[in-house]
Amino acid sequence: MKAAVLYKKGDLPVYTETTEPTPQNENEVLVTVKAVAIKHFDKGRASGSHYSSNAPRENGRVIGGDGVCLLPDGTSVYGMGVSGMLAEKAVIDTNRMVTLPDGLSDAVAAALPNAIIGAAMGLRFKADIQPGDTVLINGATGFTGRVAVQVAKHYGAKKVIVTGRNQQALESLLALGADALVSVVQDDESFVQQLATIQAATPIDIIIDYLWGHTAEMILACIKGDGSFTNSIRYVSVGSVTGDLIQLSAANLRSVDLQLTGSGLGAWSKQQVGLLFSNILPEMFLLAATGKLVVDTVEVKLPDITELWNLEVAGGQRLVVTI
Repeated sequence: MKAAVLYKKGDLPVYTETTEPTPQNENEVLVTVKAVAIKHFDKGRASGSHYSSNAPRENGRVIGGDGVCLLPDGTSVYGMGVSGMLAEKAVIDTNRMVTLPDGLSDAVAAALPNAIIGAAMGLRFKADIQPGDTVLINGATGFTGRVAVQVAKHYGAKKVIVTGRNQQALESLLALGADALVSVVQDDESFVQQLATIQAATPIDIIIDYLWGHTAEMILACIKGDGSFTNSIRYVSVGSVTGDLIQLSAANLRSVDLQLTGSGLGAWSKQQVGLLFSNILPEMFLLAATGKLVVDTVEVKLPDITELWNLEVAGGQRLVVTI
């Protein structure tokens, strides 16, 4: 079979012939792959920069962790790969798959799950979002951030505040449910003052952070208390696009009712991951199939993987390989 194979960390994947995988137990099944999204997660694992990355085997390894595929009986499903998914055939875990609804394109179905994981898992299980909450999404103009705006509203957020660099992309979030826009391009004093004004008028309950770095430091400074009673704030780190380390004042932890946590591989319980496949993903796939959850994809072909691996797509879009 043909597949995208990585031979060395940091190299580009190669479209080549490789051995077809075989199921190893009753919970695994060989599938025909239809579409696989290329995420920052995949690129991070390929380059070795993500904390979950493994060294390629001597004869290379097929990359791609999940995708849309057909079961032997023709049923269309989204599945997590036991073997690499950027291939004509793959083995998936039947405990980690979801049957797809009618009316949902392969590209959207492949692109959506990583963003749902990056949005819904943090909102539900780390932030414990409740109807009426005010949510700040730091770095909302990317693909996952745009999904997070819609998911927060779906879960009942009263107000969604978004930050980002691109003003046009920020403004486009208004149509997806955002209520207030804060540019991270402005000077630090203006950024802090704008957020402080929002916090004073509508106290923030949840912060979902895809940027971390300096913007996280400024946000934490905005919510630092002055000795008065404060509302409970759940701060969830999901990504670190602008820096992995921050300076955190101890006063932030003592002066405000702050829960600081993260949402990512290793941070969820088995029960929560089970709910992702039994409840969250099926619900979100149905929303997308009925036009209530909107995403934008760019489709490419598997034979072009080497040339397209580092393709920069417009902000808010997701690159999807169709097979």
